[in-house]
Amino acid sequence: MENLGNFLPLIMIFAVAYFFMIRPQMKRQKDEKKFTSELKKGDRIITKSGLHGKIVELNDKDFSCVIETMAGRLKFDRSAISMEMSKKLNTTEESK
Repeated sequence: MENLGNFLPLIMIFAVAYFFMIRPQMKRQKDEKKFTSELKKGDRIITKSGLHGKIVELNDKDFSCVIETMAGRLKFDRSAISMEMSKKLNTTEESK
């Protein structure tokens, strides 16, 4: 019984780390994967580097997309698209 009391603080630290660090990160990764899989032609997006554009082509073989910007067409990996900034862009456009 005394040994369990010695390990209780360690168990509590692990439980707190799981619920406040590991679990939210796993949920975020799941949400980003869902977001990238639901992208379609015509969606307005922003990349993580801040480039604005519209999706004109999706390639499922290498998980990339071609976006059209004012400078022309560029090919990006879908993981380079920012979920948060793209959602903000689309919600502000819908409210106009």
